[in-house]
Amino acid sequence: MIYNGQKISDVGYRMDLLVERELVLEIKAVDVLNPIHHAQLLSYLRLSDKRLGLLMNFNTVMLRNGIKRIVNNF
Repeated sequence: MIYNGQKISDVGYRMDLLVERELVLEIKAVDVLNPIHHAQLLSYLRLSDKRLGLLMNFNTVMLRNGIKRIVNNF
């Protein structure tokens, strides 16, 4: 990935899934989603110049309770 003319793909920034070149999915399986998880997804959105992301935690009884929508407001 190139950001502001600098290659950053070797520093460990890797989004989990990119759907239809528009939606970034960040997959987790943790007890609680922490602010660092939101910040991580927002960083991926900003670096890839995407607007919408979903933070999905699969460690919940009901999956819908583990989905958070994050919007990059540029």
